[in-house]
Amino acid sequence: MPGVDVQGSPTARGRHLLLYDGVCGLCNGLIQAVLAGDRRSAFHFAALQSPVAAAVLDRFGSDPHDLDTFHVVADYRSGPSRHLTKGRAVLFVMTALDWPWRAAGLLTVLPDWVLNTVYDLVARHRYRVFGQYERCPVPRPEHRDRFIDQGDL
Repeated sequence: MPGVDVQGSPTARGRHLLLYDGVCGLCNGLIQAVLAGDRRSAFHFAALQSPVAAAVLDRFGSDPHDLDTFHVVADYRSGPSRHLTKGRAVLFVMTALDWPWRAAGLLTVLPDWVLNTVYDLVARHRYRVFGQYERCPVPRPEHRDRFIDQGDL
């Protein structure tokens, strides 16, 4: 992605903020995959149902109650941050991870309307296919520092 160093460095830990539907089975599974594949610890996480998401998305004019949209705020701790949604956000995350996830970079040539059409199709059926929690799961202790709360912004 132009202008964003997703490779990270020791000082780049938690550079990007990933906002996800905390009660979605698919979203929680993907967060676990990102945690496993993010060896550089480039990502921090917050559920869309959290006050963090409301504060961050308000800055970008997005609705945190729209649980069908996956968000990434690249370089959220320093300016200029970039707000990515849906298919573009998913590709940003995948290309920031190690192989084989990085291979998804080949899909960045696709136009947004194609990426978002596929994204919307999956989002529309995700609860039925992957299930839904009654409340956001608590992160495992070894990952707790990767999930932010209001004081970390």
